Amino acid sequence: MASGGGYGDASQKIDYVFKVVLIGDSAVGKSQILARFARNEFSLDSKATIGVEFQTRTLVIDHKSVKAQIWDTAGQERYRAVTSAYYRGAVGAMLVYDITKRQTFDHIPRWLEELRNHADKNIVIILIGNKSDLEDQRAVPTEDAKEFAQKEGLFFLETSALQATNVENAFMTVLTEIFNIVNKKNLVAGEDQSNGNPASLSGKKIIIPGPAQEIPAKSKCCSSL
Repeated sequence: MASGGGYGDASQKIDYVFKVVLIGDSAVGKSQILARFARNEFSLDSKATIGVEFQTRTLVIDHKSVKAQIWDTAGQERYRAVTSAYYRGAVGAMLVYDITKRQTFDHIPRWLEELRNHADKNIVIILIGNKSDLEDQRAVPTEDAKEFAQKEGLFFLETSALQATNVENAFMTVLTEIFNIVNKKNLVAGEDQSNGNPASLSGKKIIIPGPAQEIPAKSKCCSSL
């Protein structure tokens, strides 16, 4: 069971930190989706993201405190060198397109290929068709996106950052799936330990993503699932 936490309770004990990246073409609404989730805000005069920025929000999933560290990157080609580096340590990804601009959906396979080339192979991915409030301008049929998501093994939701439709659901879908995978690995590790085998998370190093001051000393974070 998952429930939304506050918008930045610094005194709260953190059990897990999950890094999630937002990717997709410029102007599809990635920053607005992030602002809606992290601060419950929406700005009509939002400017294009330059380089990379991240925000955090702490939530409760199955009685555990989870800090979601969401990274937003510019979609413009000239920043691709920046984006390719920031996948490191990500355990979740949101592929975003604009339902009113077919080209942004047509570019999704390229973004997905880049993601799979740079991120962990077990990263949890959701495809998001944003701006669902502009139904009268729709250029990407929902069925097209559903079919693509099913073929590629992705979660899928249509959202509206403006109306706050499905934004919370999209993030919670990704974060809960990551939580379940990590918990399952911890359970297996615990059983191995009780059977005389050392606990392990697939034998991979545990890396804390992002600035060190953002992560409480006792936090646990997995760089790969």
